Amino acid sequence: MHSRRTFIQKSGKGAAAALALSSTPHLATKAFGNSSEKKKITIGIIGAENSHTRGFGKLFNIDKKFPGVEVKYVWGETEEFAKDAMEKGQIPKMVKDPKEMLGKIDALIVDHRHGKFHLDAARPFVEAGIPSFIDKPFCYRLEEGVEFLKMARRVGTPVTSFSSIAQNAETFDMAEQIKEIDPITHIIRSGRVDINSQYGGVFFYGPHIIQPLMFMYSEDVAKVRIIKNDKNSGASLVFADGTLASLVFTTQAYGWQTFVETKDGIVELKPRVKEDYPGRTYVDMVEMFRTGKEPRSHESILKGIAVLEALEKSVESGQWEQVPAFSL
Repeated sequence: MHSRRTFIQKSGKGAAAALALSSTPHLATKAFGNSSEKKKITIGIIGAENSHTRGFGKLFNIDKKFPGVEVKYVWGETEEFAKDAMEKGQIPKMVKDPKEMLGKIDALIVDHRHGKFHLDAARPFVEAGIPSFIDKPFCYRLEEGVEFLKMARRVGTPVTSFSSIAQNAETFDMAEQIKEIDPITHIIRSGRVDINSQYGGVFFYGPHIIQPLMFMYSEDVAKVRIIKNDKNSGASLVFADGTLASLVFTTQAYGWQTFVETKDGIVELKPRVKEDYPGRTYVDMVEMFRTGKEPRSHESILKGIAVLEALEKSVESGQWEQVPAFSL
């Protein structure tokens, strides 16, 4: 087995190569300019059932954390959801059909509670060249995600998606810490996941526990298995280097913790920094809207979906399931 540092070095090179292949910076530069221009950006949001939409309105329209960036349009799954987001996020306009926003917005946020609706909602905007942030999970089926991102690359439109728990300063700080711990043979991570959620089972909260783990340690997960005991459940993941991760799906508390086994015993990883407001999630999103630079590779996005799809399969089988491969 390779040492942890050796594995990180190899994974890091692979991740850099994946980013180079899956992002389109040369196209983005021509289309979107650079962040120093600070051009005004009008955002439209598809989906208002989540509290996130109200939060986006507060961030951009009320707190004005990104001057010149404003959410002006929202489409809700129901008129009630849309009006609630408009009131609490001071979003001025509601549309009855998302396509009414075409030609009126510079950037799109897709924010359904169930990921199965995300790609169909985003498709006409990405085809039209509108940079798009798709909330977690990016999609509900790996095959659809591969096809969608191939389309986005073909037309040259920047697209990204990530968990706010993963794409933040705290997670990246813990990723730096973990590089210095060698060897690691076991990782334990806990967080809220409902494998029976009506919004896609493990796909709903799963990204919040899976993506940070993959960012911190490795995106190369070989196989997974769900463990169920009445209302309690968890999972095991085996990385390509043989390291085991145990996931505890919490039911009584909302929050995430990460522990690693070292020669000194089990220790908790704690961030040495605090996330600012606005956090890296929103800074990276707006930077992509302004410049076209994607903060996360397409391969990274799809590797997370592949793990979730394997976990979903294991919910039904109760057995180890291989993480499916894909090609971009």
